[in-house]
Amino acid sequence: MSWVLLIFAGLMEVGFTFCLGKTKEATGTALILWWIGFFVALALSMGCMAKAAERLPIGTVYPVWTGIGAVGAVIVGIVFFNEPATFWRIFFITTLILSIIGLKSIG
Repeated sequence: MSWVLLIFAGLMEVGFTFCLGKTKEATGTALILWWIGFFVALALSMGCMAKAAERLPIGTVYPVWTGIGAVGAVIVGIVFFNEPATFWRIFFITTLILSIIGLKSIG
């Protein structure tokens, strides 16, 4: 269950990153709603990460959480915010994913 919470926490990190990106182009009520989404996703992310850290080593929890967030943020940037999908970005994101898998397999 701790790994499920940790993965959900990482996905919520991607969620608050997405909301933060949307605030750059929003105005009025939409801006307020994106900020609310940001804070809800942030709270869920932190809460689930803290709960996962009760049973998993923090040296595994934090890198996995930030790794999921980093990979997700790059994918969100490419898909939703027209950021470039260069060879080197994909290469280094792939190495990050492999590192996360390595941490999971030893922890």
